[in-house]
Amino acid sequence: MEPNTLLDALLDEAGMSRAGLAARVNSLTKSRGKATRYDHASVIRWLRGQRPRGAVPDMICDIFTEQLGRPFSHDDIGMGEPLSVDVPRGGLAAFIDRSTALWRADEQQRSDVREASTIDGLAAVAPVWEWENPPEDTDVSREGTSHVGAPDIDVLRTARTHYEQMYRKVGGVAARDRIVRFLTGDVAPVLRGSYSDAVGRELHRAVGGLVSIAGICAYDSDAQGLAQRYFHQALRLAKASGDRSFGGYVIALMVNQSVFLREYRQAVAFAEAGLRTAGSHISPALATDLYAMQAKAFARMGDQINAHRCMALAETAAGRIHPGDEPEETGYVQPGLVEAHLAEALISLGDMSPAQEYAHEAVRSQAHARGRVHRLATLTNVQLRSGENEQAAATAAAMVREARGMESQRLRDRLISVRRSFAEHGGAAARDTTELIDETLRLPL
Repeated sequence: MEPNTLLDALLDEAGMSRAGLAARVNSLTKSRGKATRYDHASVIRWLRGQRPRGAVPDMICDIFTEQLGRPFSHDDIGMGEPLSVDVPRGGLAAFIDRSTALWRADEQQRSDVREASTIDGLAAVAPVWEWENPPEDTDVSREGTSHVGAPDIDVLRTARTHYEQMYRKVGGVAARDRIVRFLTGDVAPVLRGSYSDAVGRELHRAVGGLVSIAGICAYDSDAQGLAQRYFHQALRLAKASGDRSFGGYVIALMVNQSVFLREYRQAVAFAEAGLRTAGSHISPALATDLYAMQAKAFARMGDQINAHRCMALAETAAGRIHPGDEPEETGYVQPGLVEAHLAEALISLGDMSPAQEYAHEAVRSQAHARGRVHRLATLTNVQLRSGENEQAAATAAAMVREARGMESQRLRDRLISVRRSFAEHGGAAARDTTELIDETLRLPL
């Protein structure tokens, strides 16, 4: 049985205890000439996925309809046909209910949510198809308990920048719980408020930015299934906002994860969808990143022709970047990022000389500390493969210094990979480097 996160979220929204829900059900059954003795333990079983018999689900729908002032179906309370949070179902309001339920379950650190497996097959592609194709949301206005206006949206935008900077400085493991707490405590009530269509589109755009960062933090914590679900949510919010460029940014996050998961054909297809659907709205920085990640995916598949084709497209797009004209989300496409991507593509193709040139250029460019760790790891890799063990050891030492203070499973993976490479090469420099990395790896995340 799957835990009923929707019912749990509705109890929280209504301010109703488990015993309170049981008492209300008992009262309704009594008024209909039957006697039931449900208690808080009964509700716990429902929250664990058990479906009560007879007309009880209908009664629960009636209770929440009266309490919250909007109609509920069996699906809305998690008691319909088996419902997965993986693939959106129903209208925008139902999607928001399912999304906030997932946030709450994540905040509660439920293992079934935090350790969810990744989605594959049609379920992995469906959110991208839905984003690309009609029908569009013709009206995203909502009637709720409190008025939502521009000041509320400004707070959400400021929060997105704050949590993005936190992630870059200390890593996703440290930032993750903070942003999920904000989503549950601050964002969910705003989404349930009253707003016009125009304000609603700005609101969904702002919330999508925050959900994207939550997905990035989950990805960085190696909760890949959960990260995937956050990215799917962000893409649905992008559609509701009507901002194609923002949807392209979310697609880029999904492409990056697909490359990490070694789903290279999926990465290429997602990138094509982002480039095609964003169309003229796509920013040069985003196009640069999508083409560069396609190049990496093609290189990992051994497709040299398409890898070089996408490398050329990435460099052409990079020449058109004007930072002042870019949306805030594409700030991660800093000088040197495309060179780092292309260096990794060339390493996969075995072209060490140009790979080293790109890797050196990436390291010479300014980057935030997190990006610098990845670039130094790439340069270390290509130096080792080129037989420059002493230079690689010095580069690795700089990488370890940059990584200190960050809690990130992805950076930890890079350290482990570099350590493995040094261990295979042997020698005094390798021994010193592996000892240095081991000191860092002894600290638990």
